[in-house]
Amino acid sequence: MKNKMIKVDYLARVEGEGALFVKIKNNEVADVKLRIFEPPRFFEAFLRGRKYSEAPDITARICGICPVAYQMSSVHAMENAFGVKINGQLRNLRRLLYCGEWIESHALHIYMLHAPDFLGYEDAIQMARDHPEAVKKALELKKIGNELVTLIGGREIHPINVRVGGFYRTPAKSELGAINERLKWALEAACDTVKLVATFPFPEFEQDYEFVALRHSDEYPFNEGRLVSNKGLNIGINEYERNFAEEHVEHSNSLHSVRIGHGNYFTGPLARYSLNFDMLTPLCQQLSKEAGLGTTCHNPFKSIVVRAIETVYACQEALRIIGQYEAPEQPFVPVEAKAGTGYGCTEAPRGILYHRYRVDDQGVIKDAKIVPPTSQNQKTIEQDLRRYVTMYMDQPKDKLTWQCEQAIRNYDPCISCATHFMKLEIERE
Repeated sequence: MKNKMIKVDYLARVEGEGALFVKIKNNEVADVKLRIFEPPRFFEAFLRGRKYSEAPDITARICGICPVAYQMSSVHAMENAFGVKINGQLRNLRRLLYCGEWIESHALHIYMLHAPDFLGYEDAIQMARDHPEAVKKALELKKIGNELVTLIGGREIHPINVRVGGFYRTPAKSELGAINERLKWALEAACDTVKLVATFPFPEFEQDYEFVALRHSDEYPFNEGRLVSNKGLNIGINEYERNFAEEHVEHSNSLHSVRIGHGNYFTGPLARYSLNFDMLTPLCQQLSKEAGLGTTCHNPFKSIVVRAIETVYACQEALRIIGQYEAPEQPFVPVEAKAGTGYGCTEAPRGILYHRYRVDDQGVIKDAKIVPPTSQNQKTIEQDLRRYVTMYMDQPKDKLTWQCEQAIRNYDPCISCATHFMKLEIERE
């Protein structure tokens, strides 16, 4: 039908408030807007005038799903400003904390938010009626990730044990050993998850993205590395704002990010995987091959498979760190505040999370900038929708509507950590 309206009042299974508008005119996509109408929360303003030591606890409140990412980017930025470097077991514990967040966040997204799209269910509650064992496995996998975050961070939501220079308290070796068997089960469950999601039906939608992610010479990236892309970018974290800019668009309360001179880009699991495949473990590489992935992946609908691969990696990395762990003599290294500007960027489950702080000689924050992954992906999401509707506009109305919603959920957008609600409206004329 040439003229028709597709409207979804509530798009569930995303975090936050927003709306999608698609206008089709004369069988062509005339306009696409991902409207983010959730009110701004002004965290950058909240940070001004606070002590540097408060940044990890304040920024952790930005998101209940990925608070570790906000804490890690903030502490790395502050340590960069003060010339502090964290090594050894303290560095390993930070990676371990990040493993917990990746496990719980990926498990939540794969099973509860994204799998229903592929299996034809409105939500995970309906899916559980036919696939109870899969949902039970998901809940247990997420629980283990949360337990790991609690063990290192002090609690599972908004951890309180992270500080600039390290931790307030580090666990004894016996404490980490206690979760070892649980992680072995999680690893097996994660491997089963890869095999499960690899069987899902994926639309043909290979795209030529510019992937942007951290790249480290020795490891799959969590906390550290240089920012690279598959189209020539290779910069230090302190060069971020010379290469990326945020733009205000009328239809969104969230800024859109672009790579200066290049346009929109893609950050998150597909970018990490495609730019760091050689840093994955042999098991992850083998599972990727068996799942039908190459060394790169350009179909965003297959992001669910890549997240499952990353869950396997996080379980393996957690087990590796625990196996080599010896409690450090001190839970943190001394930090002396001084005037300066610090830069931090870590890999949140959804992609790169950039922080920049300017502090005075008393360690008081004078200026702060935070760029979350979802704002960086917004223009790419809109591009995906425009291209997808163009390719598949002859599909039945219900199917096209469903897959437009799914195209958004490919990115696991974190509009906020509170209300889950979105509207989709497609106008044809």
